[in-house]
Amino acid sequence: MPEGSEQPQRPAREREPESGAGVRWLRIGAGALLMAAGTAYFLLPLEGLGADRPWLGWPLFVMCLTLVAALLLRHVRDVVLEKPQARSGLMISLLMCLAVLVFSSGYYALAQQPGQFVGLRTRVDALYFTVVTLATVGYGDITPSGQEARMVTVVQILYTFVFLTAAATALTRRLHTVVADRDRRPPPN
Repeated sequence: MPEGSEQPQRPAREREPESGAGVRWLRIGAGALLMAAGTAYFLLPLEGLGADRPWLGWPLFVMCLTLVAALLLRHVRDVVLEKPQARSGLMISLLMCLAVLVFSSGYYALAQQPGQFVGLRTRVDALYFTVVTLATVGYGDITPSGQEARMVTVVQILYTFVFLTAAATALTRRLHTVVADRDRRPPPN
């Protein structure tokens, strides 16, 4: 570039926001993906991932959790580094919901093995148990009784402490940043 023709770089926080239509489509896409994942949770043959095929069920469970964790960490990093063009708030929310569905799927598949759970018979039971464990409420009507079920429950608790807590903290930070930026903008004429 010739001297003097360079445009000064504006700091990341001063860049223009994306168009409203782009954000709208992103939200619609994320909502559609969440609906598809929820529908898949209720329609996929998860019964076949239990005792019949542990060589398939366990690696699939670990792979899904690892993928969600890696994506969560990427978006948490984007929030910490204050990357303005990243849509981390939306993605973190979506990934947190996907983590719940992955654990619910694992619990439901595990419940197909006799002696692993007391009171967990349906997919709704598995979803309920996942949310109760996530919220640390522990009603006690569904309990892990087998060693594998207890280990997966411990993994969920640790996963929640590490990944979902970091994601929720980053999401809160992102929301504070968005609100603060909105408050600093001059009102439209």
